[in-house]
Amino acid sequence: MKTDSLFSRLFQRLPRLLFELVGQAFDHADSYRFTSEEIKETAFRLDGVFAPPEAKSTWPLYFIEVQFQREPTFYSRFFSEIFLYLRQRHLGHPRQVVVLYPTRAIDPGMPPHSETLLSSPQVQRVY
Repeated sequence: MKTDSLFSRLFQRLPRLLFELVGQAFDHADSYRFTSEEIKETAFRLDGVFAPPEAKSTWPLYFIEVQFQREPTFYSRFFSEIFLYLRQRHLGHPRQVVVLYPTRAIDPGMPPHSETLLSSPQVQRVY
């Protein structure tokens, strides 16, 4: 689209423009590099999805993951799977996410980019 290429050229030439648009003063804005990235989909498999009847649009859709091995990038992968699922199916149900761990030691911890998601009441970790 023409607007995409227009903004791409603007952001490439003036990276500080983004920070100005969102009202953030940032001394290092011009150190950022803007690129347009292609992301290829890989095959994902969710451990489990509890889907309510379609007629019950207020009932939550549950995503279940049983995680018995420590995986440093677990949350990035898991949330990618969930959002890809939601994108492909266009479901209107609210969502609940449940991760089952054998112990707290297996939980890789909260990466900064997942902090908001993990702090949400829609996400529950069970040890």
